[in-house]
Amino acid sequence: MGRHSNISIFVPHIGCPNICSFCNQRTISGCTEAPTPEDVRRICTLAAEQIKYSEDTEIAFFGGSFTAIDKSYSSELLNAARDFVAGFGEKGIFKGIRLSTRPDCIDDNTLDMLKQNGVTAIELGAQSMSNKVLTANNRGHTADDVVKASEMIREYGFELGLQMMVGLYKSTAEDELNTMRKIISISPDTVRIYPTVVLAGTRLAELYMKGEYVLAPFDEIVDLCADMLMEFEAAGIRVIKCGIHASDGVNGERVAGYYHPAFRELCEGRLMRRQMEKALAGFGKCETEFAVNPSCISRAMGHKKENIRYFLQKEITVKVRGDLSVPKLKCKLVNSLEAER
Repeated sequence: MGRHSNISIFVPHIGCPNICSFCNQRTISGCTEAPTPEDVRRICTLAAEQIKYSEDTEIAFFGGSFTAIDKSYSSELLNAARDFVAGFGEKGIFKGIRLSTRPDCIDDNTLDMLKQNGVTAIELGAQSMSNKVLTANNRGHTADDVVKASEMIREYGFELGLQMMVGLYKSTAEDELNTMRKIISISPDTVRIYPTVVLAGTRLAELYMKGEYVLAPFDEIVDLCADMLMEFEAAGIRVIKCGIHASDGVNGERVAGYYHPAFRELCEGRLMRRQMEKALAGFGKCETEFAVNPSCISRAMGHKKENIRYFLQKEITVKVRGDLSVPKLKCKLVNSLEAER
């Protein structure tokens, strides 16, 4: 069994019925021109030559609301991709097709068409499950639309993914935790957590420059997203993304917000730090050693060793070593020598 991967094909912001406060989709996708069916075939042909585990690979249309674009154009793209899906075309070696769209752009006719064209997974941009927040950010749909669309997608047998944003205009930490809880109650297969990034040319940038949109401290957002990672995983929901796509376009167009090229690593490092603190509760000045899975050594130490420095400020020296018997993202205290008090 290989690792799941996507062949990402970005469709610019076309066909969407409105422009959300945070949206500058061309910047996010790094794409300015719409792909042609020939582009899709070229990308898939190249991927077929390079990808080792094709049975775990999906062709993924991202960067816009796929089911909101012109039907003839979306059909052309799907027809081109379908040739490379196992059971559909002569070149079919890939698992299926994944796409992202809006909750209010899902209906029976659309789902029938997607099913017939080899689509296997649909991700909905929920962003928030608070109608107050959705309205403030000009989303153009309600939380109930997310629930209804999710139910329909499941009834048709698609894999369901939900995307949420953290730190939106008019949203509080409690709003976002409520969004997390409501998403868990829907029980999607996957979730993406996107901390808000303020991009030039958006309504959010205007609000930020006027002082009407005030950002919470970056560290608080890391803590909040770390909580969500833990809760989603505990509920059996796979978090396939935590942090916005690390592209030069985003970095260059960023006015403010919670962008970091290793955002998920920051969150996972925070989770491991919490475990260490719990294990060291009641300890004073000491030297300690934790065993972690070898794949998580850098996370245990923290991004640029921030966890090591954090404990040094408390006069606690932490060393980390690899141990294959320790589950990923878990810490085991194996040695502690407390200094004389």
